[in-house]
Amino acid sequence: MKWTHKAADSAQVEKLTAELLSNSRLGLRERTSTGILARLLLARGITGVEDAFRFLSPSIANLHSPYLMGGMKAAVDRLEAAIERKERILIYGDYDADGTTAIVILKTAIELCGGVAEFHVPHRIRDGYDMREEVVERAAAAGIHLIVSVDMGIRAFGPASTAQKLGVDLIVTDHHLPGSDGVPKALAVVNPNQPGCEYPCKTLCGAGVAFKLAQGLMERRLPANDQARLLLSFMKIVAIATVADAVPLTGENRVFAKLGLEALRTAVNPGLKALLEVAHLGGRALTSGEVGFRLAPRINAAGRMDVARDVVELFSVKDPERAREIAQRLDKLNAERQEEERRIIAAIESRCEEEPGLRDAFCMVIDGDGWHRGVIGITATRVVERYHRPALVVSRDGEEAHGSGRSIRPFHLLNALESCAHLFTRFGGHSHAVGFSLPSSRVPELRAHMEAYARACLTLQDFEAVVELAAELPLDEVTPQFFELLQRLEPFGVGNHEPVFFAREVRVLAPARIMKETHVKLKLGAASPLLQSELEDEPSEIALLTTPRCHPDSASLPRRRDWRRAVTHEAMGWRMAERWEKEQFLPGDLLDIAFTVGRNDHPEFGGLELTLRDFNGVQKSIAVTDKSERETQPASPKS
Repeated sequence: MKWTHKAADSAQVEKLTAELLSNSRLGLRERTSTGILARLLLARGITGVEDAFRFLSPSIANLHSPYLMGGMKAAVDRLEAAIERKERILIYGDYDADGTTAIVILKTAIELCGGVAEFHVPHRIRDGYDMREEVVERAAAAGIHLIVSVDMGIRAFGPASTAQKLGVDLIVTDHHLPGSDGVPKALAVVNPNQPGCEYPCKTLCGAGVAFKLAQGLMERRLPANDQARLLLSFMKIVAIATVADAVPLTGENRVFAKLGLEALRTAVNPGLKALLEVAHLGGRALTSGEVGFRLAPRINAAGRMDVARDVVELFSVKDPERAREIAQRLDKLNAERQEEERRIIAAIESRCEEEPGLRDAFCMVIDGDGWHRGVIGITATRVVERYHRPALVVSRDGEEAHGSGRSIRPFHLLNALESCAHLFTRFGGHSHAVGFSLPSSRVPELRAHMEAYARACLTLQDFEAVVELAAELPLDEVTPQFFELLQRLEPFGVGNHEPVFFAREVRVLAPARIMKETHVKLKLGAASPLLQSELEDEPSEIALLTTPRCHPDSASLPRRRDWRRAVTHEAMGWRMAERWEKEQFLPGDLLDIAFTVGRNDHPEFGGLELTLRDFNGVQKSIAVTDKSERETQPASPKS
């Protein structure tokens, strides 16, 4: 694994550190940790104290005006007219977490403003992705004259044309990239990525765009003193969608995520409370990781495995018992999704062992009969994580095939699909995540084209796993106070990655513990720990650190200035047991480590905990117990 570290400009670090310490609103006191914070902020493009304050302490005041977005005024005007005339409004949304939460946000806002909103969510298997002309036709036949799409529609030229012919006004709200043909002919297109739109935040998810439409509508229809409370309430849902859709957690998305995740501590919606309960996440502020790995999968499970309407009902229902029933159903569907995912991954790994050429492809295109279409997207993610190269996973169902793709940073996947657009019956997505359908007979041609395209764009070095290091952090600087400072950078995610630090020559202090035959847990400390002879006439460092200052004997306990050298840290290496045993490291060995800093909240053995991202042996040595022995003991290099 390759380690990269971009050194910060020392003058800029010193300048920003001084500004941060002098700003009373930030409440920073300790210079060393503030210096590290300054490095982390500079790496995020934040060079001034005011930008730093907005980043560390975002507020509702940092939201942009929704009317900066192209098409917004026309969309709000039409919604307001529909509300005034008591028209039925149909919200047409996608079946994933982003789409279903976007429906919930806009439907709730319309109803709060006095309107009547219905919704349609396509079935992933029966209907497929994006808008369908037959749904528009059924809506027109039912007397609906206004349809609002959320998280879809930017390439729905056919449905837009059908709506126009039938006298149905269509408002498209989406965040996906438009195609080369431009945008559909609709009454309004609200998408920050459409040509000519100068909205400051281009990376909103679908629910984020729906939120902006809801914000614009409420500014027109509701008293000003109600708006802040309602916006914060909606942000709980937008935060989940923002994390689930893996959009960059910068700019306005950071406002959504930071405020929304904090507000989830006091969720009052029966459905949201029930969902937090089944995920064992209730009663506290959440991290983006907890939302991404425990909350969002349960929401997505409805659309992946069955009917996504359940999600809209979950967030709309008032009866707590019914909410718990739906949440438990989503929990069960998620367990089924996990099992199906494991089955497909096992099949893919078997194929890769049998066909080395598939594993070594520059773009892996892997197809199988009858693979569950609701799981192939997350399966593609797992393939990219394992093999570090772009991957398309395709499910064949007779003459038709459906696929999902995920990519690595240097490879723009949507552009790759655009280069062979003639192969698909439909496709769309982003630079690093796509979905598509095509005739099964064209899968071999797709594989050949993607391989040739990827070989023209990528080199073997692009497939090497890279750890981007944020700063050097000696273990004696990893303190509870530093961790509290680090938490101010959360939530972490795309565009605001959790900082990975490195420490040189840390010592393995005890035999490793192998956990579940897969993971390794270590006890690490400074390379030169305090020797027993240095402590013979003094109380132990543990006694010094744990004796309360109010204890009657505390004043008589001597305290060394170098006590930090004796502090030890637990470090968890997930899926690193096999490598650790192969290297045969022993207590006393020195390592260079790349790590993140977290906290184990277990009531009995919790505390600060390092998570290893990588490690390299520096030297193998015999553990020393005496100063003279330390000075004369030879050490042999270990790679």
